[in-house]
Amino acid sequence: MILDLQPTLENELIILRPISENDFESLYQVAKDPLIWEQHPSKDRFRRDVYADFFKESMASKGALLIIDKASNEVIGSTRFKPITGVETAIEIGWSFLSRKYWGGVFNKSMKKLMIDYAFESIEDVIFYIGKENTRSQKAVEKIGGIRIIEPKYQHLIKKNQNDFTYLINKKEWKN
Repeated sequence: MILDLQPTLENELIILRPISENDFESLYQVAKDPLIWEQHPSKDRFRRDVYADFFKESMASKGALLIIDKASNEVIGSTRFKPITGVETAIEIGWSFLSRKYWGGVFNKSMKKLMIDYAFESIEDVIFYIGKENTRSQKAVEKIGGIRIIEPKYQHLIKKNQNDFTYLINKKEWKN
């Protein structure tokens, strides 16, 4: 896989750019909303100390991207790319969160489309691991074409964590 995990991508709505240490405070202003995390396994991520650990992990991942509303230049969330160990033809997209005022519209779809189109320049499959309780994220991924996978032929992609569902978007199906 030859894929820069921290590209700068943009369209008419958003800019995705590599996250930096200087982004902590503006991202925390988004992340401190408890409702963002209510369906997430880390329900207390709105707390500054818990979010600080998440932010450090984001920085260390070398795949985290800041999401900026292009019209207002406002930081509205973050997301990540992550290689899947032992699988050269797939990449994970995850750890995404958006400010609630951007929910239910075109921003999540726009972000995912940018990331998926970029990933498909180099790989065949995009994977999403989503908590079983996180119905909001499950529905959002299904809206953009994600299929929950359980077939044995995909065992190498299915997360062993029993608390998550695995969703797949394949390059050939995406192009159609």
